[in-house]
Amino acid sequence: MEQPLDVPELDARGGFTLRPWRLSDLPLVHEASEDDYIPLITTVPSPCSDASGVAFIERQWSRATTRAGYPFVIVTAGGRPVGQVGLWLKDLSQGRASMGYWVAASARGQGAAVAAVEAVAHWALGTLRIPRLELWIEPENSASVRTAERAGFQREGLLRKWQQVGDERRDMFMYALLNDGL
Repeated sequence: MEQPLDVPELDARGGFTLRPWRLSDLPLVHEASEDDYIPLITTVPSPCSDASGVAFIERQWSRATTRAGYPFVIVTAGGRPVGQVGLWLKDLSQGRASMGYWVAASARGQGAAVAAVEAVAHWALGTLRIPRLELWIEPENSASVRTAERAGFQREGLLRKWQQVGDERRDMFMYALLNDGL
């Protein structure tokens, strides 16, 4: 059996840190579950009980255990967990990995997402030597589009009806960042 992935702690600009999930992050899961959008595009439960929130955190741990990917909590300089960024390895045998991220409403507009995406992308390209990172973003999600572009990702095209979101299939922009010698 292969060893589980070791989710490291990473420093990000702006004083943010990325670290593995802890049970003490349950209030973050509760806050994210109350968002109109986060539960539609993630496995964050809504509504969220303590039991379903703990199950969400345990799923994050299992992603490293099963080698599916690296789930990180985004933490402020003051130690407050404010979001998640993940590096998902499903297509690693094809030379690519995908990323996803969200920030709780109370922490938006402070640069957490850009800092986290930049840090994980730099680590994935430089340390893990992944050739290509991908993001899929709904065209209407202008905040996420800005995050991707500020983090250096380039838009490559529109994938029509690419992903199920809630009860409908939605278009997604394809963004990528290539390992060009980091």
